Amino acid sequence: MGNTPDPTSQKNWLDRLGQVFSSEPKDREELIMILREAQERNLFDTSALAMIEGVFQVSELQVRDIMIPRSQMVVVEEEDSVQEMLPTIIESAHSRFPVIGDSRDEVVGILLAKDLLRVLSEQNQSDFNIRDILRPAFIVPESKRLNILLNEFRNTRNHMAIIVDEYGGVAGLVTIEDVLEQIVGDITDEHDLEEDQYIKYSDDDQYALVKALTPIEDFNEYFETSFDDDEFDTIGGLVTHKFGHVPKRNEATHIDEFKFEVISADSRRLHLLKVTRN
Repeated sequence: MGNTPDPTSQKNWLDRLGQVFSSEPKDREELIMILREAQERNLFDTSALAMIEGVFQVSELQVRDIMIPRSQMVVVEEEDSVQEMLPTIIESAHSRFPVIGDSRDEVVGILLAKDLLRVLSEQNQSDFNIRDILRPAFIVPESKRLNILLNEFRNTRNHMAIIVDEYGGVAGLVTIEDVLEQIVGDITDEHDLEEDQYIKYSDDDQYALVKALTPIEDFNEYFETSFDDDEFDTIGGLVTHKFGHVPKRNEATHIDEFKFEVISADSRRLHLLKVTRN
């Protein structure tokens, strides 16, 4: 059939890969070095290499390294009515929400937005009890390694885990997307800049796309500004400090005459900013 792999090409690829490992690596660092040399010889592309290295990284990281802290968790309260929950659900655009009791240390379950849709379609919501549609919370310690958590996500079909510290208090949460992001990296889109490019103006010159890792010195030179670089080295550090937390996509803030809007970010840091001069 048209989609059947060519056995000859597969054998050639395996032969070439076997040559790479003709001398056995002594440790993980040497293995990664061999893989990088193989990539340089075009046995596979840079994206494949990045994912392989990401797999190694996942086996070394713990949940606490990537979790969303409890202070930044988007939650709904058990006593909220459907109408009181809706603004939080719509604004965040998440699909899953921890449901808390008296405090964030009391997670009574996980609410799936799709389960709430059935309630909204019903005429009578007066007898609504959120516990009737809650899913059990998947609880894991913050010391758990990411590769083990990923297997547990797959085996239990959970997509979100509530993270607890050694005292049993809620430390944060992590999703399966957060873990996979450590392997595959950010999904590229139309906003991506070239690897060696920090700043790029839009086609209509209405705004600029700026990588969060842009040195403040370079930002100052490009925009003829004088932001202080004594406390922060990058524009992402300066903007995060202004927010007071790691912002999410579409959040915006103003510094002097500039508006900074978050285009891309994960639970730990900013990646790309849209910068508009007022």
